[in-house]
Amino acid sequence: MPPVLAIVLAQLFGVSLWFSANSAADDLLRVWHATAADIGLLTSAVQLGFIAGTLTLALSGLADRFRASRIFCLSVLAGALANAGFALLAHGVTQALVWRFLVGLTLAGVYPMGMKLVVGWRPEHAGSALGWLVGMLTLGTALPHAVRSLGASLPWQSVVLGSSLLALLAAAMVLHVGDGPHSAVRLGAPLRLAKALEAFQGREFRAAAFGYFGHMWELYAFWTLVPMLIRRSDLVARLGFGDAPALAFVVIGAGALGCIGGGALSRRLGSARVAALALTGSATCCLLFPWLADGPAWLACAVLLLWGVTVVADSPQFSAMAVQACRPDQTGSALALQTSLGFCITMVSIALTSRLVDGAGTAVAWMLLPGPLLGLLALRSVLRRAGAPRISRRLFS
Repeated sequence: MPPVLAIVLAQLFGVSLWFSANSAADDLLRVWHATAADIGLLTSAVQLGFIAGTLTLALSGLADRFRASRIFCLSVLAGALANAGFALLAHGVTQALVWRFLVGLTLAGVYPMGMKLVVGWRPEHAGSALGWLVGMLTLGTALPHAVRSLGASLPWQSVVLGSSLLALLAAAMVLHVGDGPHSAVRLGAPLRLAKALEAFQGREFRAAAFGYFGHMWELYAFWTLVPMLIRRSDLVARLGFGDAPALAFVVIGAGALGCIGGGALSRRLGSARVAALALTGSATCCLLFPWLADGPAWLACAVLLLWGVTVVADSPQFSAMAVQACRPDQTGSALALQTSLGFCITMVSIALTSRLVDGAGTAVAWMLLPGPLLGLLALRSVLRRAGAPRISRRLFS
């Protein structure tokens, strides 16, 4: 198996830990007498753990002091154990929160290190390789909706433990592949606090990072809102087939095609232009959907699907731009810090839109619009040098 393919599959298996609790949500509501807010807390616990872990990796320099493959393997093994603890030892939401936080903490060594591993093997095609990687993360995000739609009859503990088994397989795959020939480590070098902050001194890295932050304001809040937007626009009933979880899976999962397609396109256009196209597309869908939600069902569904494709297509390109803008020996720390700050932003946008959706309805989508617009604004200087899409030049010239 080619190294990049093995890493991409290992990433999919590893991040399945992230959403394992979501796939068991219906059972937890019944068995633990939990509420929808409690399930949201379990998701937030993973996010907080991930933020804490990535900040630790970035500010300590550990992400570049040790081999990415070793950090990945140890993290995914620890995540498998924490996930098993959630399935077997938690007997209520309070105990579950601790285990889910620990899962998030370990995932900090999976997602950013997966990016570093891919770049270590294929630095010349970073945008394309990272497109596959983030595409797998997107599929992992969509899977709980597919499980809910299929109505899995297995006990919820078995479903969750299945993610732990996949994580063990991920560790074995990465252990076999190892680090690429272009990976850089500072073995034996002393830890330096805030090493990753040095990357922000570069103009190119700042442009990529702040573009990524605008993108993150929109992305996870959109994924959270998709089931609500489907219900409030009554798309399933008006389309006459399927169910809401199945449609949510298709909309979110379509982002994998955007990531992979954008990665392939980046070989011809470059990462900055692809990111600008994706941001322009998602901003347009964000603007149009509330106006079209009550119109023809096929048109509203088409816009929602296009939004699902474009909303995440820029993510791997921002990471590729960040990698290319920093030194090889600070790649891991820089990616970890960028990812951590991005996920801090998602906590705010998710909380804000979730609170406003009951009163605003589908118009809550407009709360996401500042994200892609600020992303394009952050890319302004890079777009001028690279040659931006025409619509982006008109907006920001």
